[in-house]
Amino acid sequence: MYIPKHFKIEDEVKICEFIEKYSFATLYSTHLGEHYATHLPLILKKDENALYGHFARPNGQWKDIENQSVLVVFQGPHCYISPSWYEIKDAVPTWNYVSIHIYGNVELIEDEKVIYDCLDEMVNKYEKPDSPYNLINVDSKYIEGMSKGIVAFKINITKIEGKAKLSQNHPAERQGLIIENLDKSSNQNDLEVASLMKKYL
Repeated sequence: MYIPKHFKIEDEVKICEFIEKYSFATLYSTHLGEHYATHLPLILKKDENALYGHFARPNGQWKDIENQSVLVVFQGPHCYISPSWYEIKDAVPTWNYVSIHIYGNVELIEDEKVIYDCLDEMVNKYEKPDSPYNLINVDSKYIEGMSKGIVAFKINITKIEGKAKLSQNHPAERQGLIIENLDKSSNQNDLEVASLMKKYL
């Protein structure tokens, strides 16, 4: 990924926080000799330096992905930045965003307990704290049957790139004007970018 020095994220804690929050990712590999991508939620296990997830079994991407070097992209909020917000007239528009690229090698998982634990962790991550739903309450034979319809995998991380393009290359006054205008928006992306700018600048 092209990352000018202003925009590089080097703080591992920030990268992990970002992946935890924006965990619906795009997994790119080569499948049948062509570029191929699947959109899916992934779980980061920092202690293993790995990502866990699963494919729907009919998705053929899994059939030739093992031992490939793959790319995973975590994309957060992003928005248009209008030069009309600046303190000067001669300016051009831009786009602010945060993105994390992870590279790694894939291994498929067949151990039923590991698969169940990964599914359970994913459900617990996304269900609200007061939700009555829990895998432990679902008939084990039903879970076993449904699990046959997926292919679980682990990505052993080899490289991480983090980019936060949040107007760091602009003067402080202009950054403040951008945040001020984004905070007035009713668009959720605009508000989240404003919040990220406050965090990173």
